[in-house]
Amino acid sequence: MIEIWLQHLLELLALPQLGLSTVFVVSFISATLLPLGSEPVVFGLVKLNPTLFWPTIAVATVGNTLGGAVSWWMGLGAHRAWQLARQQAPVPEKRQPRSRHERIARVWLRRFGAKACLLSWLPGVGDPLCAVAGWLQLPFWPCVGYMAVGKLLRYIVMTSSLLYLFPTLGAG
Repeated sequence: MIEIWLQHLLELLALPQLGLSTVFVVSFISATLLPLGSEPVVFGLVKLNPTLFWPTIAVATVGNTLGGAVSWWMGLGAHRAWQLARQQAPVPEKRQPRSRHERIARVWLRRFGAKACLLSWLPGVGDPLCAVAGWLQLPFWPCVGYMAVGKLLRYIVMTSSLLYLFPTLGAG
């Protein structure tokens, strides 16, 4: 039963008119703080339609970069809301422990600026990194440019590696 469902899903992803839009949506959502990975969808479409390798990589990169840009804006919006709340009701600031990911992201972003967004593709760290870049008010367009380069390289390497490692998957 599961094999039939999985085969049907792969066939659906193989349709260019649905496959690329699916890649875009999944790539966009996976770049937000929601736990979703886009690599299986990208790999599935490319495996079933090898001629769509570059269009799929491009669509996934654009979707994932736009999702990272949304995270940047969410970080900026959260920072502005926090500043406004502090102005309206000043209270003594208590030191709250920060998560390990947040500390790592802040250190990288302060040290490297927008260039740290090259690492936005990293699992677990990349999505918060984009939001913290917005919180720290790093320049938007350089951050987006570095996000795009990092995400493009990730999709090329990941998809090519999976195609090499699993040459017969889905055949037959």
